[in-house]
Amino acid sequence: MKKKINNSKARIQFLRKQKKDSILVWIGRLAIITLFLGVWELLSVSGIIDPFFFSSPSRIATTIVNLSQEGNLWIHIWTSLYETIIGFILATLIGFLLAIVLWWSEKLRKSFEPYLVILNSLPKIALGPMIILWVGSGSTATIVMCILICVVITTISMLNAFISCDNNKILLLKSMHANKWQILYKLIVPNAFPQLISALKINVGMSWVGTIMGEYLSSKAGLGYLINYGSQILKLDIVMASIFILCILATGMYLLIVPIERRYK
Repeated sequence: MKKKINNSKARIQFLRKQKKDSILVWIGRLAIITLFLGVWELLSVSGIIDPFFFSSPSRIATTIVNLSQEGNLWIHIWTSLYETIIGFILATLIGFLLAIVLWWSEKLRKSFEPYLVILNSLPKIALGPMIILWVGSGSTATIVMCILICVVITTISMLNAFISCDNNKILLLKSMHANKWQILYKLIVPNAFPQLISALKINVGMSWVGTIMGEYLSSKAGLGYLINYGSQILKLDIVMASIFILCILATGMYLLIVPIERRYK
């Protein structure tokens, strides 16, 4: 009985310490960003840096408010968010399925592996003009660009996770007369879950890169278009405001993945 009470107390102390550490981490994060913004504003106001070239937090906030009041900002945010989410989901699904196909057939995997490396090293922005010719400009081209940037990385990551599964476990399932589908479903995919979470985290950033790149080339709406427009008319406040909003949206998508990781850890 005493042992159970001691274990219970130890667990409570551990959870309290964990909660305290988590709070301290968040305080540290807020302190860093607050210090950065404060120094940036101070340097801008004092004239040490030119606000025209570097803007300032106060000017960025004013620009966001003005764009929001005009009503255009929400259109740009929704356009980029829609393109990124669609591209993110499709790229993850396609990459995951391609990894399964390549794991299933060793000959196919050995045939395609060199091309995956080549495709991964290819600068995707070079394909921009061709994508526009193939599918037209606008959201479709942006989503395709987003998929091209994410899908190869996802395929390579998941394939490496699949083939690195413990061979002894595979042999054990085979000794129990498990077929390939059962091995895939019962062992390979669950074993690769940590790598899938890593791929999702990477794809959050890469999908936003693809979206901004696609909008920069061909779109007439979105944060990428807003960044391009701001740079063309030499209004860096618009550029910096768009980048700030982009960081918030990307962080939000990343934080949505964290609970999934914690649940299945």
